[in-house]
Amino acid sequence: MLEKKKSGLLIVISSPSGAGKSTIAKKLVNTVSNIKLSVSLTTRGPRLGETHGKDYNFVNLDFFKKKIKQNSFLEYAKVFNNFYGTLNSEILKKLKKGNNILLDIDWQGARQIKKKLPNDTLSIFILPPSLKELEKRLKNRKHTEDFVKNRMSKAKKEIMHWKEYDYVVVNDNLEKCVKKIRTILNINFCRPNRYLGLNF
Repeated sequence: MLEKKKSGLLIVISSPSGAGKSTIAKKLVNTVSNIKLSVSLTTRGPRLGETHGKDYNFVNLDFFKKKIKQNSFLEYAKVFNNFYGTLNSEILKKLKKGNNILLDIDWQGARQIKKKLPNDTLSIFILPPSLKELEKRLKNRKHTEDFVKNRMSKAKKEIMHWKEYDYVVVNDNLEKCVKKIRTILNINFCRPNRYLGLNF
């Protein structure tokens, strides 16, 4: 019989702001078995409806810098003047238990994780249908003109990194996009390196 590998898979999803990665991540956690959403640390304040310990662990800058000095992060990055990071202890503990972990992070964090855990990481980049559509989505969120302009400038730089990922999916329809990613996950859960070996 095939003996399943004890270590789980680290699933990294990235996209420019407004392309839908957070919504996609939550839908995947709710529809794919044995996936846990990683809760990152951040120095930014909570937004309306966000809960400490569920959406993010909200910490102050001094605490975050202390963790950097202690080499406690699997990955971290500064995004829009705020720090975001994933703790080693949280991820490695869950992977050893066989849990698949989903990370909603940017290209900087994805690059760090792929370097540290190349054999256990699956990376997916979510693209908007077009920059025009991305701008429209941001404006529909009732952001200020300066905010949208800043995010669009950042988005153009983020999109340049799509070739660094294992897969690229265009989010032109949310349900279809989630379905494609579920297919990608199911294929990768069956790859030979997800098993310890043949025992028959």
